[in-house]
Amino acid sequence: MNELVCNLHIHSTYSDGSGNYSQIAEQAIASNIDVAIITDHNIHVRGIEKYYHKDKKSVLILTGEEVHDPNRHPQKNHALVIGCEEEVASLAPHPQELINRVRSVGGAVFLAHPFEYDLPLFNETDISWENWEVEGFTGLELWNSFSEFKTVVKNFGQALFYAFFPELIPHQPLPQTLAKWDELLSNGQKIFAVGGADAHALHFKKGLIQKTVFPYHYHFSTINNHLLLPHPLTGDLVEDKRAIYNALFSGSCFIGNDLPASTRGFSFTAESDQVSVGMGEELKLTPGATIRVSLPQPGLLRLIHNGKVIQNMPNSDRLLCTITEPGAYRVEAYIKYLNQYRGWIFSNPIFFYADRKYRNK
Repeated sequence: MNELVCNLHIHSTYSDGSGNYSQIAEQAIASNIDVAIITDHNIHVRGIEKYYHKDKKSVLILTGEEVHDPNRHPQKNHALVIGCEEEVASLAPHPQELINRVRSVGGAVFLAHPFEYDLPLFNETDISWENWEVEGFTGLELWNSFSEFKTVVKNFGQALFYAFFPELIPHQPLPQTLAKWDELLSNGQKIFAVGGADAHALHFKKGLIQKTVFPYHYHFSTINNHLLLPHPLTGDLVEDKRAIYNALFSGSCFIGNDLPASTRGFSFTAESDQVSVGMGEELKLTPGATIRVSLPQPGLLRLIHNGKVIQNMPNSDRLLCTITEPGAYRVEAYIKYLNQYRGWIFSNPIFFYADRKYRNK
């Protein structure tokens, strides 16, 4: 498999970000990002998807959309729309209609920051997802950088501190989001997870203090999606975009916090009756079915079945486990960084079924 690093949920000057596409691409190239998906608020930017090149390196810039209803108070139900070649912001007040339309044209909807605290200090409201009765969405934004920032800031001094030392923020996805994902998986739903930067690179000025808060290059160094493609990219926009979306929409990817250490090379596979599958795939459970996990370096390694930890291995880079129960299996890995264990890798599931296959919610 060919592994690509993809950063998504990025805002540009087309909405409330400070950088244009060329500036974002330049920082992505410098950070060794392979693909960046820009999702501005309620606008589908056309005509600027392409490869950007600098210093013999390149990045593929793609566009999606973060859709929400600006007339809703308080704000809720933000959705990341990816792979849809038409404007769908008018459907924001009706999440199910939005999901149905996006799916009908081959796109995907990931529920953005499903649980998020408010931040009154900066007039930021709680913009969690509320309409959990909807069906057909592809997945959840499991780890959102800005959502996590809201959990650690209580006053202006803390906000200023973390603006200058953002590497102290990332710990892991919000527990509520992990619990909701496990609930959906345990109910037999095939729901995939992505990590989002929610990057704005906002310019802050107060008195003599001037600072770009969480610049794009910071986000490119932290919460990324590592996509597993059967073949390398070809340089053809249409073909490569199709391959990238196939991996993202099918769960053939994992979330990696690349700040403590690179997550490249992580592997999670399963075998049953001489058939082998990877993340996002399903497999009929037969006697002797096994799961194999490999980390790039030792860490705290956990195997989770339907929301319950069934293997907890400190200081390990390998796991081999015989599977006897159907359900959704996923992997979490933690690594020590700045004197604390921090979330490092969160895989998409592998699904074992006995007499029925999984379904999309």
